[in-house]
Amino acid sequence: MKLVSWNVNGLRACVKKGFLDYFNEVDADIFCIQETKLQEGQIELELEGYKQYWNYAEKKGYSGTAVFTKVEPISVKYGLLDEDSEAEGRILTLEFEEFFLVNVYTPNSQRDLARLPFRLEWEERILEHLQKLDAVKPVIFCGDLNVAHKEIDLRNPKSNMGNSGFTEEERGKMTGLLEAGFIDSFRHFYPDQEGAYTWWSYMMKVRERNIGWRIDYFIVSERLRECLVDANIHSTVMGSDHCPILLEIK
Repeated sequence: MKLVSWNVNGLRACVKKGFLDYFNEVDADIFCIQETKLQEGQIELELEGYKQYWNYAEKKGYSGTAVFTKVEPISVKYGLLDEDSEAEGRILTLEFEEFFLVNVYTPNSQRDLARLPFRLEWEERILEHLQKLDAVKPVIFCGDLNVAHKEIDLRNPKSNMGNSGFTEEERGKMTGLLEAGFIDSFRHFYPDQEGAYTWWSYMMKVRERNIGWRIDYFIVSERLRECLVDANIHSTVMGSDHCPILLEIK
C-alpha cells in the first residue's frame, strides 16, 4: 500500500502549479493533504477511483485537511477523542479494516510563541487520541506536525534553538510520542541522512540551497515495524512550500 502526505499550502493555488500531475503520477492508495485553505464548494476535484473526505476550517482561507482514498473507510471522524467537530479543520481520522489513519495539520506555535500553550495542549490530546486508537488496531499518523524533532532535521539548528517548531517543549512532545510506542518511518529507514527536508521558506534561493526543515511525517504504531517497506521525501516536487512525503507499507 502506498500513502502520500502533502501540505499543499492552498489547494487551489497548488492545483494551478501541477498538483494533479503529481497526484496521478504517484498513484497512491491513500493521499492526505493539509492546509487546503478553502471551504466546501470552492473547488471540484475529479479524482477517478477515489473517495474524498474533507475537514474545512470555519475561518475562510485557513487551515483545513482532506483525505483521498481508493479504499472506502469503515468510518470517518472529524475531531479528537469523543468530539466529532473541530473548528480549525485540522484532523481527520479514518478507520480501515486493518488500521486507523490520522491525518493532521498541527497548530503552529507562532513566531512569538503566543500559541505554544495551545499547541502543547493539542499535543497531549493528540497523543491520547492515538493511544486510544492504538489499543484497538494499529495507527498510521501523518501530516504537517510543525516540529523538527532532532538537530539533523533542520539546516540551521543552532540559530533556531527555541524558535517556533524547534522549542524544547515541542521536540519533547515528539520524543514522548515516539516513546509511547510509535515509529518515525523516515528515520526508521534513514536514521543518519542529513539534508532531508520537507519545508523551505519562500525567501529567495532558500529552497535551491536546501535550507529547510523536516516537519512532515508518517508515524506508525510500533507493531507495524515489520510491515514498513520504504519512506521517501519527494523534495523535487514543487507547488507548495512543503513537498510530498511517501510511505510504502505491506
